[in-house]
Amino acid sequence: MAEFNPRLAVYPGTFDPLTRGHTSLIYRGLRVFDTVVLAIAQSTPKKTCFTLEERVQMARETFADEPNIVVESFDGLLIDYVQKRGAGSILRGLRAVSDFEYEFQMALMNRRLSREVQTVFLMTDYKWMYLSSTIVKEVALHGGNVKGLVSDPVLAKLAEKYETLKGEK
Repeated sequence: MAEFNPRLAVYPGTFDPLTRGHTSLIYRGLRVFDTVVLAIAQSTPKKTCFTLEERVQMARETFADEPNIVVESFDGLLIDYVQKRGAGSILRGLRAVSDFEYEFQMALMNRRLSREVQTVFLMTDYKWMYLSSTIVKEVALHGGNVKGLVSDPVLAKLAEKYETLKGEK
């Protein structure tokens, strides 16, 4: 277990794929924390489009020049990973009231499991409030332009993935 660091935050999710909404939240998180760990979940109830390895690769390419943003994968309970990492906080984003109920329940459960780890919520920047990974995948699948909604590495991987899917039809 790493030494406890209150200036280290873990931002967990599936990031399937990573969007500008996610990256905006991470950069804003760096105004509060010295380091943000983008923790990409291996196990998820969601059916992912990209493999864990692809999601990690896209995130690492996106943040290649950012020494204060660390990209890792994790499996199991988030709170176990956060404690093993020595992080003082879990960083979460809220787009709308609909996000709050689920996030509030998760924050309370994590607090029950570990009293020393705090959950910090940041409101999504207004220009990304409508954006989700699901919407990006849906638009890309149907040939829509998602440039500017995702980083260049993600855009390239989306094009590659959906070109392959079109070829299988």
